[in-house]
Amino acid sequence: MPSDSQKPKIKIRSVWAHNLESEFKLISNCVRRYPFASMDTEFPGVVYRPRKHHSLLSPSDRYSLLKYNVDSLNLIQLGLTLSDSDGNLPNLGSNKSSYIWEFNFSDFNIYRDSCAPDSIQLLRANGIDFERNVAYGIDSRRFATLLMRSGLLFNSSAAAVAAPVSWITFHSAYDFGYLIKILTRRKLPHSLGDFMSAVRFYFGEKGFLDVKCVMRHCDGLFGGLERVAGTLRVERVAGKSHQAGSDSLLTWQSFLRMKEVFCLKDGGKEHAGVLFGLEVF
Repeated sequence: MPSDSQKPKIKIRSVWAHNLESEFKLISNCVRRYPFASMDTEFPGVVYRPRKHHSLLSPSDRYSLLKYNVDSLNLIQLGLTLSDSDGNLPNLGSNKSSYIWEFNFSDFNIYRDSCAPDSIQLLRANGIDFERNVAYGIDSRRFATLLMRSGLLFNSSAAAVAAPVSWITFHSAYDFGYLIKILTRRKLPHSLGDFMSAVRFYFGEKGFLDVKCVMRHCDGLFGGLERVAGTLRVERVAGKSHQAGSDSLLTWQSFLRMKEVFCLKDGGKEHAGVLFGLEVF
């Protein structure tokens, strides 16, 4: 195994309207060799909050709250990390670097759209340039079209000629909510059951794993991504927190460490197909 000094430096490829198609071509060429996809999103917080504590909400109540928020808000960023089962990332022909992706969307306008001011302040403090996103960002409709053709999704023509992609996420009900909204180009389904059917249609019956669900079976792991990574001694090696590309990588590397430390049976696959907070048993 190479020493830390010999490992390729991980770089984030920023994707905007002008390079969206060329970056998706690179991604499509990587999917067969790197069939694990870790995903994270950044969005303008939540504007609808529950009247009672989250622990008292049913899965359907939590979904209704998610639907109100996702229907009312727009996506800002999406991070994507591709990897093989050993944790190797695409090097795109380079011997010195490997790469992850960060998509910047134009849909959210800070001067026009609903948002949670504290979330906007946090994202701006961590480097999100909202004005640049509006001017140079990606139209989510074009993103959805290229995502459908990329081979990343379960129900696409490109996926038929490649191994199914396994999606690794962290507390990702909202992440998938925004993706379903973008892919269907409409508001989210009215019921939790219909929403989960849509998620499974695009990502597979057992094609996604929410690390928060796995953590229940790992003694000493609790809290958010930053805390979990710290407990597992996983360092953030690219980008900043609350930036989607960096968080997608930290999610993937934390999951790899979890498998190693806790000897997860079958890589945690027994917990696949469920989103934290929306579990229906």
